Amino acid sequence: MSLVSEEFPDEVPLRAEEITIPADVTPERVPTHIVDYSGTTQGHREANVICIVYSVNNKKSIEKVGLCPWSKHLTASLIVPLILVGNKSDLVEHSSMETILPIMNQYSEIETCVECSAKNLKNISELFYYAQKAVLHPTGPLYCPEEKEMKPSCIKALTRIFKISDLDNDGILNDNELNFFQRTCFNMPLAPQALEDVKNVVRRNMTDGVKGNGLTLKGFLFLHTLFIQRGRHETTWTVLRRFGYDDDLELTQEYLFPLLKIPPECTTELNHNAYLFLQSVFDKHDKDRDCALSPDELKDLFKVFPYMPWGPDVNTTVCTNEQGWITYQGYLSQWTLTTYLDMQRCLEYLGYLGYSIIHEQESQAAAITVTRNKRIDLQKKQTQRNVFRCNVLGARGSGKSGFLQAFLGRNLAVSFLGFFPSPSFTTYVYGQEKYLLLHEVLPDFEFLSETDLACDIVCLVYDISNPHSFEYCAKAYKVYSKTPCMFIAAKSDLHEVRQQYGLSPLDFCRRHKLHPPQLFTCNTADAPSKDLYNKLTTMAMYPHMTQADLKNSTFWLRASVGATVFAVLGFAMYKALLKQR
Repeated sequence: MSLVSEEFPDEVPLRAEEITIPADVTPERVPTHIVDYSGTTQGHREANVICIVYSVNNKKSIEKVGLCPWSKHLTASLIVPLILVGNKSDLVEHSSMETILPIMNQYSEIETCVECSAKNLKNISELFYYAQKAVLHPTGPLYCPEEKEMKPSCIKALTRIFKISDLDNDGILNDNELNFFQRTCFNMPLAPQALEDVKNVVRRNMTDGVKGNGLTLKGFLFLHTLFIQRGRHETTWTVLRRFGYDDDLELTQEYLFPLLKIPPECTTELNHNAYLFLQSVFDKHDKDRDCALSPDELKDLFKVFPYMPWGPDVNTTVCTNEQGWITYQGYLSQWTLTTYLDMQRCLEYLGYLGYSIIHEQESQAAAITVTRNKRIDLQKKQTQRNVFRCNVLGARGSGKSGFLQAFLGRNLAVSFLGFFPSPSFTTYVYGQEKYLLLHEVLPDFEFLSETDLACDIVCLVYDISNPHSFEYCAKAYKVYSKTPCMFIAAKSDLHEVRQQYGLSPLDFCRRHKLHPPQLFTCNTADAPSKDLYNKLTTMAMYPHMTQADLKNSTFWLRASVGATVFAVLGFAMYKALLKQR
């Protein structure tokens, strides 16, 4: 009542009416509903925070606090923070803190103790501020008062935040990185003197908190421990919430999975800013500057994840170097593949890496481009898409796996053994870099899902040395006849036999006005040619073109001009950028 009227009431009822303090008059800008609770007249009430009031001039009143009459408000699943309020401080000249401290030490739920006076309005508004703070910035999830150190979950969260903020991955936050961090979390940079003051505090308290005039992880964690110990929990909570954490120090669903609607017949791709961000992530973890990520470098990159997102199978679906390590091109290809096939997972991964924070976007949904409906592309006879999906079908033993691995530059001698589901790599059409995703469809095509049917082009592979191999492709063509198709005559290094089918492969293609079967072998001394994959991408880009157009040699010549130059130039430019950085 003193809080609301700002004067001491002469007549006090047994219980005051419930009141709500509007958000605009509170420091934390949240509405606060206050209930004057009486155990004799009310049953159990839910609350976010409980203020236990005692009289500082009444010994029995103080003792009752220690008897824990408020325990019924605490459950194993929900610990309600408590504020001890010593009222009537105007009636005594001494403090009750000495008596209260043992009680505070006994119960970790007690956030703080405030002595006040309802009569002279001392600390009345302050105690409700502390009550709000106990809910919005609780100590419990952050700090263990018995051990006098931060809890493991808090250390884990702050370690991830440190790694994201360490933009060059050198293990320290330099002045530029500290200023970026400060601006990101608190919307203002630190003055040079303030930066030095912060580092000096760390230097005075630990030997390895500052290194090379930058803040180490130990120094960063020490500062937050200091904030908490000094009652400045809101500083740490502001940082945690800016980086997506909830009250349980878990990344929120809203942070990891921002809303992004994908209309039918549309696909998802990474935009230019997203590729720049992913390039910077690769760059900061490629310590030896060999344009590939070793197992240790890849593990370091994914330390900000709660689990390892890429398993060993990734090495069979994207480009690797001679040691089997993912190259820069392979790394971007895997991200492209994930974005196309599983946009939600891509959003989650970008969230762990801190995309929205580093690029100062509302969410990582800003990294995704939703392409327009494919029907509009057909009507306008052009596409703005950069990623195309090719379904690869063929009977068992037809050479599909070799065809998939050749796409990644692997010949028969170096191909991995096993099943290769979806290689991804860049191809070049009219000098433009495009991504082609090869997806192997299981042989039993009579039970294809909608996902298996959805593609931009179909590749039908048959073994020229097996007389029964083409029949499967002819049947599969009927399923995909409305999609651009190309027949691949695989194992062309072997002797060609007559196919046991009503029509020869060449006559079949002529009848259906298709491009003639393309000869292919991965049994080569060098890396297999990429020309065939460029053709597939071109057909996917121009589905409106007739097969007569596609059979025109001048069309293919125009489409492939500059492809090799661009491929080498792109890689050379990246290496030059590495040297500059």
